[in-house]
Amino acid sequence: MAEAYIVALARSAGGKRDGRLAGVHPVDLAGKVIADLVKRADADPALIEDVIMGCACPGGQQGANIGRYAALVAGLPETTPGTTVDRQCGSSQQALHFAAATVMSGLQDVVIAAGIESMTRVPMGLPWTLAAKHGFGSWRSDGFNDRYGADSVITQFNGAEMMAAKYGFSREDLDAYAYESHQRAAAATCDGRFDGEIVPITITTPEGESIEHKVDEGIRFDASVEKMATMKTLQEGGVITAANASQICDGAAALLIVNENGLKALGAKPLARLHHMSVLGGDPVIMLEAPIPATQRALARSGMAIGDIDLYEVNEAFAPVPLAWAKALEADPAKMNVNGGGIALGHPLGASGAKLMTTLVSALHDRGGRYGLQTMCEAGGMANVTIVEKL
Repeated sequence: MAEAYIVALARSAGGKRDGRLAGVHPVDLAGKVIADLVKRADADPALIEDVIMGCACPGGQQGANIGRYAALVAGLPETTPGTTVDRQCGSSQQALHFAAATVMSGLQDVVIAAGIESMTRVPMGLPWTLAAKHGFGSWRSDGFNDRYGADSVITQFNGAEMMAAKYGFSREDLDAYAYESHQRAAAATCDGRFDGEIVPITITTPEGESIEHKVDEGIRFDASVEKMATMKTLQEGGVITAANASQICDGAAALLIVNENGLKALGAKPLARLHHMSVLGGDPVIMLEAPIPATQRALARSGMAIGDIDLYEVNEAFAPVPLAWAKALEADPAKMNVNGGGIALGHPLGASGAKLMTTLVSALHDRGGRYGLQTMCEAGGMANVTIVEKL
């Protein structure tokens, strides 16, 4: 079987809700990032055989198969198809897996894996909450309620509280981790470590000024544990606050995936090789715990130990997730989310999988590591795991 390689990567800087990217249609935002990706690879657009786009809320401005329309906006030939994948927060990590599997099979040689989420324009859960509001029912069926209970609380917030309680993390633990996320993201930004990833997006400010958006808008350069301690918990008696949870974010990211034939056709040099890809389901009620068994299985299947991995990207949906993952895997916290994560940089849902991979591959090159592992929790109690080898 052929190998799958990453030959180019690109992402937008994150935009806060109602922030700098709020005025950009998600189709156009994704299209701009894909166009820049193709330019970075110096690739003939006619060689790109498909665009696989992750999106966690594919409705409204992100509906009607946004993958296809983003490809057209990017200037790819009309003969280049596009499709959209929804595995909730893991959508674009799954898009990467599908793209890699396709080129490994030899069915195609050059495929773009991407992700988009404009959480300002398409609020989280809009496709199903809006449907319920207008009388079209809920995703919760009688069969689901029979298995998990009609009274079961299926929310990520509840799952985060359950994770914190199960693994013994206090409010202070979570806030300390969140503070570290901001510190790391601020240092990475100031040191220029994101410069090679970020696609500047030209926007017009409310004052009419044309500027380039190229710094992640959610980073709190003046973050302090003392300020975080003043935040109200999202549930009475709980430990989760807006400060130790990921930020609502607008963003897009894309990766160019090829096999050996694609490398030759593009004349490209690979940045990384896909070493392992898998996905696993778990308890949909606690929901956020699946990265732990998924990583354990991924390491076993790849014949690796956690000590063989140089860097980890564990999505910071909520602080208990990476903390519990590191505790259960006995992983070195100094290798995890070294440039900050979703708490500081934002979590643009369906774009985060591709976004984290751009950062992981860049960090491996920056720090001279060999293997990187990425995983993230996903609604419904699922987790993707990807292990890459830097080349």
